[in-house]
Amino acid sequence: MTDTPETADTAIDSGLPAGDVPPDRLAIQPRSPYFDADKLQRGIGIRFKGTVRTNVEEYCISEGWIRVQAGKTMDRKGQPLTLKLSGEVEAWYEDLGENPPLAQV
Repeated sequence: MTDTPETADTAIDSGLPAGDVPPDRLAIQPRSPYFDADKLQRGIGIRFKGTVRTNVEEYCISEGWIRVQAGKTMDRKGQPLTLKLSGEVEAWYEDLGENPPLAQV
């Protein structure tokens, strides 16, 4: 049996189904191949280096990075410039209430 990319490198802390753990990589920009509106509607919480972040544009748990907007700077196509920050990343669905299962490496 092979693991799906969403659950291969994640730890599930409770007995909830694997569908209750966020994907390994997700972006909020619709032009990104990692954009998924259904998952974003549920609300994703991100903890980066032990701090809850609310300004994350994209994240990847298995590679250990997030992208955040670099102020109000735009590129020549009018898209916000982003910075890639490396560190420990944890993600969870906010609609699951207290102590949701975490997606982490």
